[in-house]
Amino acid sequence: MDERAAFVLADRTLDRVIAQITADQWDAFVPSDFARSDTDNVLTLREIVNYHAYDDAWIPDILAGKTIEEAGPHKFDGDLLRDDPVASFHAIVDLACAAAEQLDDLERTVHLSYGDYTAREYLWQANSFRGLRSHDIAKAIGADTALPDDLVQVLWEEISPNAEEWRAIGVFAAAVPVPDDAPLQERLLGLTGRNPR
Repeated sequence: MDERAAFVLADRTLDRVIAQITADQWDAFVPSDFARSDTDNVLTLREIVNYHAYDDAWIPDILAGKTIEEAGPHKFDGDLLRDDPVASFHAIVDLACAAAEQLDDLERTVHLSYGDYTAREYLWQANSFRGLRSHDIAKAIGADTALPDDLVQVLWEEISPNAEEWRAIGVFAAAVPVPDDAPLQERLLGLTGRNPR
């Protein structure tokens, strides 16, 4: 599975989890063990999902090779979820997935706020962010936390060679020990600093 297909799988998985958020959960604060690099701020589930909407909304412009300045730096500021957060998020995911599916060159340079990368490298980052967040949000709302087997496999292949490098820059917390013979999803979660139980 290439990075484009993996992105679509990860983004659609996140979309399916977000569709399960109930009306009374949107304004709830995420639990203290919710995996995130920003540990100083207590955020609501709506704030977390709105950030994902913001991140996804940039995908078409980024994959087209536009800089943030060319696209408009404040283009997606504010509340992207509006009155119907599930439908709003789904519409943004549709556009992001279409852009990934139409990408014709994984070696194209894309311009991010923190530097230039190939589209392939950018999608690696995006895939892990969406795939792991699918688990985190499912756990927070009491939904099934099992990820699709194909997604777990591709995330393992993308993350495991770089996990320690990403941990060193604060992307992942300290690894959680997991038996070598544990299911791959449990090993993936432990590798990325998440308690698989």
